[in-house]
Amino acid sequence: MTDGHTLPGQPRGEVLTGPATARAVNVLAPNPSAMTLDGTNTWILSEPDSDLAVVVDPGPLDDGHLRHVIGTAEQAGKRVALTLLTHGHPDHAEGAARFAELTATKVRALDPALRLGDEGLAAGDVVTVGGLELRVVPAPGHTADSLCFHLPADRAVLTGDTVLGRGTTVVAHPDGRLGDYLDTLRRLRSLTVDDGVHTVLPGHGPVLEDAQGAVEYYLAHRAHRLAQVETAVEDGHRTPSEVVAHVYADVDRSLWPAAELSVRAQLEYLKEHGIL
Repeated sequence: MTDGHTLPGQPRGEVLTGPATARAVNVLAPNPSAMTLDGTNTWILSEPDSDLAVVVDPGPLDDGHLRHVIGTAEQAGKRVALTLLTHGHPDHAEGAARFAELTATKVRALDPALRLGDEGLAAGDVVTVGGLELRVVPAPGHTADSLCFHLPADRAVLTGDTVLGRGTTVVAHPDGRLGDYLDTLRRLRSLTVDDGVHTVLPGHGPVLEDAQGAVEYYLAHRAHRLAQVETAVEDGHRTPSEVVAHVYADVDRSLWPAAELSVRAQLEYLKEHGIL
C-alpha cells in the first residue's frame, strides 16, 4: 500500500467535497473520467468572517452541481459575489454563464470570450472580495489562457489544470506550448521558494501538501519525457502517433490521444530549439 506522503506533492487522500484550508472549500463535480480524474474541483473561497465568497471554476454545465455549489456557500452563511476561471476548457468553464445567471455575478477570465462583465484578469492583478485576497499568476502552457490564483493567507495556490492532484497534465497543442509551460512551472516553483506556498488546490485530484515537491516532480517529468521524445525521433519514430506508441507504451491507450497533444508540443519545442 502506497502512503500519500511518499507520492509526488504528498496528496492528502480522497477527493472530497468540503473544507481544504481555512479559506477554501471544494465541491466536486459529478464528471469523473480518465481526463478529469475524480471530476472537476469547484473552489469556494472566502475569509472566515466574511459573508461574501468567490467561486473558481464552476465546472460543467450541470444544473445540479451549480446549485450544489451555491447551496454549499449559503449553508456556510456566504453569498457568491464573483466567479473566476482558470481557463476555458468545458469541464471548468462550460457552466460559468449559467452559474453567473443563478448568482447574479460577473465572470472574470483571461480570455475575453469567457468574460461576463467589463473586467477581465491579467498577470499581476489582485482580486479582493470581502477581505479575501487572490493574486493572479500567469500560467500559459496547458492552454494559452491558463491562470493560477495565489491565496497568500493560506499559503496556497489554485492551479486549475496546470498542476493536478494526481498524475501529470497535458500540454494541449497547438493552444498549449511546452516552453510556456516550463516557464509557468518555474514561476510556481518561485512561489513555493520565495512566497512560502506549500499547498496546491488543483482543478482535479486531491489537495497536495507539498507544493514545491509537486512542481519539482513536474519539471523532472517534463525533462524526462522530452529526452524520451528526442531519442524516439533519433531512432526513427517520426510521426506524433509513432512517438506516442513508443514513449507512452506504459500508459493506458485511452489516454494516447491526449498524450499525442503533448508529444506534438514536445516536437515543436525541440524544433524551435534546434534539437531536431
